[in-house]
Amino acid sequence: MIEYEVIDTQISPEGRMEVLSKAEVGKLLDNSHGGLYQIFRSCALAVLNCGSGLDDGKELLERYKSFDISIVQRERGIKLDVKGAPASAFVNGVMIKGIQEHLFAVLRDILFINVEIADGKKFDLNSSEGITDTVFHVLRNANLLQPQVNPNLVVCWGGHSISGAEYDYTKQVGYQLGLRGLDICTGCGPGAMKGPMKGATIGHAKQRLPHSRYLGLTEPGIIAAEAPNPIVNELVIMPDIEKRLEAFVRVGHAVIVFPGGAGTAEEILYLLGILLHPENAELPFPLIFTGPESATDYFAQIDRFILDTLGTAAQKHYHIIVNNPALVAQEVEKGIKQVREYRKLKGDAYYFNWLLKIDAEFQKPFEPTHENMRGLELHKNQEPHLLAANLRRAFSGVVAGNVKNQGIRAIEQFGNFEISGDVAIMQSMDALLTAFVVQNRMKLPGKAYTPCYRIIK
Repeated sequence: MIEYEVIDTQISPEGRMEVLSKAEVGKLLDNSHGGLYQIFRSCALAVLNCGSGLDDGKELLERYKSFDISIVQRERGIKLDVKGAPASAFVNGVMIKGIQEHLFAVLRDILFINVEIADGKKFDLNSSEGITDTVFHVLRNANLLQPQVNPNLVVCWGGHSISGAEYDYTKQVGYQLGLRGLDICTGCGPGAMKGPMKGATIGHAKQRLPHSRYLGLTEPGIIAAEAPNPIVNELVIMPDIEKRLEAFVRVGHAVIVFPGGAGTAEEILYLLGILLHPENAELPFPLIFTGPESATDYFAQIDRFILDTLGTAAQKHYHIIVNNPALVAQEVEKGIKQVREYRKLKGDAYYFNWLLKIDAEFQKPFEPTHENMRGLELHKNQEPHLLAANLRRAFSGVVAGNVKNQGIRAIEQFGNFEISGDVAIMQSMDALLTAFVVQNRMKLPGKAYTPCYRIIK
């Protein structure tokens, strides 16, 4: 059995997290096997495991079984008592500054989510408006929303398991965005989530931009598989995957999609489903799919899948640009100018897209159980944006079975998820997922992939 080097330490927060109420501390000190503590522990361990090359939530928890984290309350504030933390989070016995900031971001968001949302009656989670209000307040609580700043935030989506050529390309695109003073928001993990940030740091440095922003949005179920990369300087843990996706499209002014696997397909379907809603017909939202020359076939297959399932109307909402980072940045810059003009005309905020209509089907948390996966309505006898919502859920289930602790354990106990629907849709989905497997997009390189799903045709 491999022994992993660990370190014990105590760390103090900076700023607003120095003072917590006794009730908040009490919730985190609940060391039972359920409740808030277990969520906090798993998210904290993921942050401390930054850069390990591990994308399996279950394996991470089993690797560091002795890991423990608790709050020590003092008269002048609090400390975090950390035991059995991965040694990679430290230099000369001192925790890396960025990782320490991420750790207290976890504390801040888990507390807020629990106290203000789960336990309180402040938000109506049964209404679309209430869910959007929840997303807004989580982001505002994290000081993520900046008024009186011109639109300049580019959301970058893509896989955590990508080739070297694809990763280098994401850095080149990030560099071109950075030269134009554009900030970056990603899912905060490795691969296509790290590359644009890394490239942008050079572009920002060349332009001598002093306050560049590298936003990372995650959620408790996915953070272990996509631990925040060290460039992220503003980290937010949203309550669930649906609110994470809504946060992306509410705060971002443009979206770039790099090659990826099931999670990237989920993100694409989420955004296209929203843009297909009739109420969003006139709303500008720049969306570009891009990658190196080697990704040509990948995007051709994504494009074909969208045509097979959502039709030509969905294809009109994005542009595919291959092997041209400068053109990608130019198109994004041009699109963001249109976004600014539209928001100014409509009186909408630059920092939060209130006008974007998001149907409740995209907001309701989907639990990928075997029963729920079998019950998905994957047929064309419905509005295209509703089909997109159900397809999004199908790919979300595949992600859960691949990398999330709870999903992996469900597959071990009950077998693979079963996905069924119209023959043509199932054939297209099977072809896309099979391509992801062949191209090693389901798991990080070096790990054999065992499918967690079965397509029923």
